[in-house]
Amino acid sequence: MPSPQSHITRWMIKNLIAPILNADTPIVDQRKRLDKLAGLPPLPRKVKTRSLKIRDIPALWIDVNAKNHRVILFLHGGAFNIGSIESHKEYAARLGLAAEANVLLIDYRLAPEHPFPAGLNDAVSAYNWLLMQGYSGKNIVIAGDSAGGGLALSAAMMLRDDGSPLPACLCLMSPWTDLTMSGGGVKDNAPTDIMLNPLWMRQMAHNYAGPDGLANPLASPHFGDYSGLPPIITHAADDEILLSDARRMTQNATQAGVDATLEEYRGVWHIWHTHAGFMPESKQAMKKMGSFIQHHAEG
Repeated sequence: MPSPQSHITRWMIKNLIAPILNADTPIVDQRKRLDKLAGLPPLPRKVKTRSLKIRDIPALWIDVNAKNHRVILFLHGGAFNIGSIESHKEYAARLGLAAEANVLLIDYRLAPEHPFPAGLNDAVSAYNWLLMQGYSGKNIVIAGDSAGGGLALSAAMMLRDDGSPLPACLCLMSPWTDLTMSGGGVKDNAPTDIMLNPLWMRQMAHNYAGPDGLANPLASPHFGDYSGLPPIITHAADDEILLSDARRMTQNATQAGVDATLEEYRGVWHIWHTHAGFMPESKQAMKKMGSFIQHHAEG
């Protein structure tokens, strides 16, 4: 049975967040409004942050006082066009606490000003920076929500193809992996998804990859080669548009011999993890992600 906090949060998502994600609203306005709303929750107590730049990429180091060398490279969502450190710092901090890992959260370049592969290149640069700081691939986790989840998967594929040390695991929350939007969930779950709408997503996809690049395997990792990737855990809600992306991705990975697990949750919505400071259902999902990271990433 949904918690009282879930009912409150559902109302907020439907009436405050979903209206921002509108194809008729200028991108700049979408960014400002999302940052303002999503950036309201304060960071958890005892979490410290430090701003830095990685090859001109703005970044935030989130110190959760982890007594180990485990670190999460967190790639925020926002359909490759919106989202930022400001909108995701509390979210990323709570994942770090659950995983007992410090977090590197980056402001990768966004479309339409910086289309594919700018954001992907920034993600890989941030990962390589962690390696240069002395972290081993066995210490590093790449995590991401929505578009950030797809970006995490693409980054792992690019690192593999470059012969770089791979991360210990990938943690993907409602990942967007198919910009062609060919999955059945786009149509079937459009009436039940309280946050995302296909028209807005198609516009964001075109801004990012252009009409001719939607099926590029590094823009849409659904079409990529999954062989040799590290273990993957994926969470998705049962009534969201991107459920079919999560299902097909897990199937593709499993068929390629990857240790891939999908957990589907009822009664929640797209990236419900972001409410882990308030909602029991989100705390439970975040705890699962944290346990997976602790199991696979060396401390």
